Amino acid sequence: DRFLPDKAIDLIDEAAAKLKMEITSKPMALDAIDRQVLKLEMERLSLEKAAASAEGRLKALDQNLGNLKARQAKLTEQWEAEREDMQRLQRIKEEVDRVNLEIQAAERDYDLNRAAELKYGTLIELQKQLKQIEDTLSKQETSSKMLREEVTEADVSDIISKWTGIPVSKLMQSERDKLLHLADELHRRVIGQDEAVEVVADAIQRSRAGMADPNRPIASFMFLGSTGVGKTELAKALAVALFNSEDAMIRIDMSEYMEKHSVSRLVGAPPGYVGFEEGGQLTENVRRRPYSVVLFDEVEKAHGDVFNVMLQILDDGRVTDSQGRVVSFKNTVLILTSNLGSGSMLEVLDGLAGVQADKETARERVMAAVRASFRPEFINRIDEFLFFDPLNMEQIKRIVGLQAKRVGERLAAKKMRLDLHESAIDFIASRGYDPTYGARPVKRAVQRELETPLAKALLRGDFQEEDTIVVEAVGGAEASALSFHRPGEAPVETPPVSPAVGRSPTNSSSPEQMSGLEME
Repeated sequence: DRFLPDKAIDLIDEAAAKLKMEITSKPMALDAIDRQVLKLEMERLSLEKAAASAEGRLKALDQNLGNLKARQAKLTEQWEAEREDMQRLQRIKEEVDRVNLEIQAAERDYDLNRAAELKYGTLIELQKQLKQIEDTLSKQETSSKMLREEVTEADVSDIISKWTGIPVSKLMQSERDKLLHLADELHRRVIGQDEAVEVVADAIQRSRAGMADPNRPIASFMFLGSTGVGKTELAKALAVALFNSEDAMIRIDMSEYMEKHSVSRLVGAPPGYVGFEEGGQLTENVRRRPYSVVLFDEVEKAHGDVFNVMLQILDDGRVTDSQGRVVSFKNTVLILTSNLGSGSMLEVLDGLAGVQADKETARERVMAAVRASFRPEFINRIDEFLFFDPLNMEQIKRIVGLQAKRVGERLAAKKMRLDLHESAIDFIASRGYDPTYGARPVKRAVQRELETPLAKALLRGDFQEEDTIVVEAVGGAEASALSFHRPGEAPVETPPVSPAVGRSPTNSSSPEQMSGLEME
C-alpha cells in the first residue's frame, strides 16, 4: 500500500538500520553458539550429580562441548578483529570529515598556511590510512566475513521478502534440484496416490520453467476422492515443497459459503457495510501472501454465485476486491477438493486397488457427478482433474510407519529410541484400516495403541534416558495388544484400549456402535 519514493526510502533505511544493528551487536551465528554452550554446560552440571549410568552421555557431551568452545573461540576472535577494523575505519572517516570542514573554514578565513597544511599533509595521511584499512577488509572473503558496512542487493531482497512474503531468492542450482525432485519430495508425505503426485509435480515444473501461461495461476487442480485418501495432505506437502512452510497454504472451507450473501466474504463487504475495512477472506490473505497454495475445501458445498468469482481467478489470475484493489493470483496454486462420486468409486473398487478397467469405470462415474454439479465453463477452466483411489492395507501400513516415525522423533528429543517391529505396524494398521474413511482412523489408532500406552509407561518411569523402547505385537496372528519393553526383555502384554473410545466406524460396526462414534 506504499508509494514511491516513500517505500524506496523506507526500504533502504530499514536495510541500513538492520546492518547497523548487526555491526554493533553480537552476530547471530556467534550468539547461537554461546546459547548452545550455556545449555550444554548446564546439562553437564546436572549429569555430574547423576548416577554412573550417565557416564556415556557425559563423555559424548564433553566432546561436543569441546568442539563448540573451539568454534566459539575462533568466531569470537574473528568478530573482535573485524569489529576493531570497522571501528578504526569509522574513526578515520569521521576524522577525514572533520579535516575537510577545517579546510573549508581556513579557506573562507584566507588562512592559506593552515589550509595547505591540512589539505596536503593531514588529509593525505588520513586517506592513506583509510585506503590501507579498506584494502585489508576487501581482501577478506565475502562469504566468511561476519561484519559488513555496505548494503547489498541481498540485504534489500531480504527486507522485501519480509514485507511481502514473496521468496525473492534467485533460482540457484539447489532450487533447480528441488524442482526436479519435487515428485520424490511429495511421495514422502503422500502415500498411495502416485498418479496424482506425478501430475501435480509436472504442472509445477512446467510453470517454474516458464512454459505455462504467465497470466494465469501456476496451476489449478480438482482433487476427487473419498475422505482420508490424501487430498489435503498433498496440498500441505506442496506448500512445504514450494514455499517452505505449511503456513503458505490458505484454506477456504467452502461449507461456510453455502448462502448467496456469503459470496461477499471472499472479496470483502461492499462500501458502507460492516466489515468493509477488513477485506475479503480470500483476497486479503492472497494479497498479504502472494506466493501460496490456495485450498478450496469441499467446493461442491458452495453457493453457485461463488463460482463467478472463481471463474475470473482461474481465467485471468486476478480479482478486484471490495476496496478496488487488484489482487494477483498468478503466483498461487489453486486446489479444489470434492467428495463427489466417492461412493461410486468405493462401490466399484470395493476399497481395493482394482484393475485398470474398474478404475476407469469408477472415474467415469465420478466425472458424471462432477459434470452434474458444476457448470461447463467452470469445469473447462480447471487444468487437471485428479482422482484419489481408496487406500489398501499395504498403503495403510506405510502410513502407520510415517506416523510412528514422528513418534520416534518426539522420543529422540527425550534421548530415547523407538524400535517398532513389523508385527506392531501390522497390528496398528489392522486396527486403523477402513476403506470408507481412508487414513483418518490410522491417526486415532496410532494415538490409541502406541502413543497412549507409551505415555503411561513414561509417566510410570518404566523407561529412562538412553533407553531403546521395543514395540511388538504379542499373541501371534491373533494379537490383541502391543508390548513395550527394552531389548532382550520378554514381551509384556499391555492391556488393550477399548475400541469403542475414539475409534472410527468400520464396515462391521453395528448401528448401536455407530451412534456413539466420532465422525469426520
